[in-house]
Amino acid sequence: MANVPSVCSEEDRLETCDICSMENGLVDAFGDLAVLPVEVGERRPTCLRCRRPQKVCLCPFLPPQPLEVSTCLYVVQHPAEESRVLRTVPLLAACLPQGKCNVIIGRRFNEEKHPELAAVCRDSKTLILYPGPKSQNLEELVQYQEVGTVKQNVIIIDGTWSQAKNMFLKNSLFHLPKQVQLNRTLSSQYVIRTQPSNICLSTLECAAVALSILERNDNIQEVLLRPLNALCSFQLQHGAQIHHSKEHLLKNGMYDKPMPKNKRKIKRMEKLVTDHHICPR
Repeated sequence: MANVPSVCSEEDRLETCDICSMENGLVDAFGDLAVLPVEVGERRPTCLRCRRPQKVCLCPFLPPQPLEVSTCLYVVQHPAEESRVLRTVPLLAACLPQGKCNVIIGRRFNEEKHPELAAVCRDSKTLILYPGPKSQNLEELVQYQEVGTVKQNVIIIDGTWSQAKNMFLKNSLFHLPKQVQLNRTLSSQYVIRTQPSNICLSTLECAAVALSILERNDNIQEVLLRPLNALCSFQLQHGAQIHHSKEHLLKNGMYDKPMPKNKRKIKRMEKLVTDHHICPR
């Protein structure tokens, strides 16, 4: 087929020129935007002690001086807890002397990557606070010990209940220390976060009860819970809602989420209603 030369009319040339002018105008406009200074949103100033924004600092509710304790806490924290706004571990650390509340972040721990934690797990004076059929009541364990004769280490897993269970089961190091649990009948005061059961406690609450038992000083529990109560009170005054436990919602017909189809999850839900002794893990 012979090549047919194309013929461009004057109208076509004018339309092409208009398109080119429009494209050049867009390029110039985006170019102008590109050179504009980028405004970086400043983070709210944070209190160095309680790690809260300065406007909602909780330091007035912390002890004037760190509590003197012989027990050393090791909080093994799931990475997801770092990004949570309403965390309790910074408040716990702010109440204790430096070196008495050690936070170690991760999911998996082994001797090679975490030699210090491994050494703590192998220490005969170390306890891990985790409920279960093999756990011993902490109060019964220490009732025959003289005050101050044994400087205990206590490992606490910080995360949601499912995260804590996963971390405990999949880290063999955590099976080395003696396993203990709290048998005191307590209701969590951390009412701005949902707990599985009425007797499940936050990390700070677990630490507060454990330290009061090990140090033979009930005042420790009161002092450690003061900033937590202040945090919850402030949040409730500014629009937060009280979070009832899943156990409470199920017992009172208030659970509004679809029931699970998985048999294991169904049994776990039933356990929340029937088991009154330990937190479901």
